[in-house]
Amino acid sequence: MSRQAPWSRPELRAPLGWWQKQADSHKDGLCALLLAVLAFVPTLSKIGAQIGDLPERPAGALSFGLILAQTLPLAARRRWPAGTLGVVGCAFAVYQALGFATTFGSLGLYLAVYSAGAHRVRLRLGSAAVASAAYAALAVVLNRLGSPLGAPDYLAFYLTLTVIWLVGGTVRTRRIEEAQRRRLAAEVATATERARIARELHDVVTHHVTAMVVQADAAQFLLTSAPERAREGLSAVSDTGRRALTELRHLLGVLEATGDSPGADPAHTDRAPTLGRLGDLVEQARSAGQPVEFREQGERRPQPADVELAAYRVVQEALTNAMKHATGQPTTVVVQHGEERIEIGVSTDAPDDSPTAAPVTRKPGPAGGRGLAGLRARVRMVNGELEAGPRPEGGFEIRATIPSKSVQE
Repeated sequence: MSRQAPWSRPELRAPLGWWQKQADSHKDGLCALLLAVLAFVPTLSKIGAQIGDLPERPAGALSFGLILAQTLPLAARRRWPAGTLGVVGCAFAVYQALGFATTFGSLGLYLAVYSAGAHRVRLRLGSAAVASAAYAALAVVLNRLGSPLGAPDYLAFYLTLTVIWLVGGTVRTRRIEEAQRRRLAAEVATATERARIARELHDVVTHHVTAMVVQADAAQFLLTSAPERAREGLSAVSDTGRRALTELRHLLGVLEATGDSPGADPAHTDRAPTLGRLGDLVEQARSAGQPVEFREQGERRPQPADVELAAYRVVQEALTNAMKHATGQPTTVVVQHGEERIEIGVSTDAPDDSPTAAPVTRKPGPAGGRGLAGLRARVRMVNGELEAGPRPEGGFEIRATIPSKSVQE
């Protein structure tokens, strides 16, 4: 039978939850008040910080005031660590020089030293030098007052304070490193998300706008040569615009800060770019006047959303390049579904005035890349490979291999 942690008990959860919700200033105030109260508990009088071993003097109003001065200023130990150490340290020095009995409240010196190491931001070495000089002066005063302690005793107490200060400095360093790590992680996540949004917008807008431009040019030509067919061209432009709006609405829905994956919302499933909608891409390219042959081989199986989207974008970008750089030239799209991978090949014949009809490849920018560069990055994100280049017989070809990760329906 496993033992339950003490703080996981139901009767302790409520107080711990209340404590964690409190502001740091409130926590410090409560700790300072508690330490002040415990300083007057007789059973705890043997626990505390003490140096000098001078003859003990009876307690009085002055000793009570010095005890409070060693404890209550700790309420500001995070906000004013140097000032807190100065007040607590002076009260401790006077208390020891007057020979009052040790109290639990003298532990406030240790907490003040730790706070100076953990929360002091500026002039840290200067503050340490001033504190060291003040301690040396206290040692001299105690020695003049008849303290039986020698130099090794004062050195041991000083080293104890130094270790406490160093522990606070270590905590501060780790806190800063953790804050920097979180900030860098947030910046990386933001940059990654911006790059993803840029890729999605590029793929959606460029493809549909290219198709609309080609269709509009064809309709303009038909207005004079075949007016009866111009209506079909204008209708194709309208249909392409509606598809663009539909896909943009889907993209904006996915980009909402809901924490859901693209395929998690059933309302977006029918509009999501998937392998099952490649036929729509082909029909859109055909309506723009691009002769496209589409072949799908093997059994298509459900894939994760990122795999489906990557495969869809490969075909979309390839058809966009074909319409931009080789308008009207025969284009072949072959998608082969295998057990371990999905292979996509899109080839376009070269126009008569160009041996390759190769699209211009631009280097990726800060937002994550454009065109083939951004497409290559997208495929790599799903552990796939993409190759693009001119064919020996002329024209241009894009080939992608994406690992298949079949999921259960």
